[in-house]
Amino acid sequence: MKFAVIGGTGLIGSQVVKKLNAAGHEAVPHSPSTGVDVITGQGVEEAVAGADCIVNLTNSPTFDDASPAFFQTSMDNLLAAGHKAGVGHFVILSIVGADQVPDLAYYRAKVLQEDILKAGPIPYSIVHATQFMEFINAFMSWTTEGDTVRLPTTPLQPIAAQDVSDTVAEVAAGTPLNGTLNVGGPDVHPLDELGRITLSARPDGRTVITDDTAGMFAAVHGDVLTTKGDARIAPTHYTDWLT
Repeated sequence: MKFAVIGGTGLIGSQVVKKLNAAGHEAVPHSPSTGVDVITGQGVEEAVAGADCIVNLTNSPTFDDASPAFFQTSMDNLLAAGHKAGVGHFVILSIVGADQVPDLAYYRAKVLQEDILKAGPIPYSIVHATQFMEFINAFMSWTTEGDTVRLPTTPLQPIAAQDVSDTVAEVAAGTPLNGTLNVGGPDVHPLDELGRITLSARPDGRTVITDDTAGMFAAVHGDVLTTKGDARIAPTHYTDWLT
């Protein structure tokens, strides 16, 4: 099969391209660096021409109120080009529980992206993943003041980017789900505990203080960002990933 991997040079996209090509497919990475701009539409039709499947792993450059416009425009352009080219499968990566966090603009934007795909003309698959292990350090940096990191007790289920990429590549190479597959890491930890685990393995002089009003995850209520029911559970544990 031939895959147009939009956002194919990023954290997940580059691994998806590698995995699909290793499996004998032809996966071509596309990004602004290759001349494809999903907002202006430049290079989009050329990128998806002849593709059996579009894997859209682009991301909004901001997490604020501008993010819905990014996903609206990018999806409109990609769906139009994909439909014109006769593409038979369109895959996106979204977030477990995004629809349960209406107070965060970026999560609303991801739900909008999903809704646009569902209403579009191309058979589709949506992969919902939990928070990436690779982002825990960033979450900590957002609420660091001096030697203190303030983190809420929000339950997270961290998953390794490699495990996310495995799932996206598998789904892309399969029959369209016309639905959603949820995938998460094997363990659930409160975010403040994840901070302490991280600093225990990689001490840098900071100390974690529990503060349920700190950072963007303070807007998350309960365990909505963890998987439920028949979700797929990835193999990599956070402590092993840190090691």
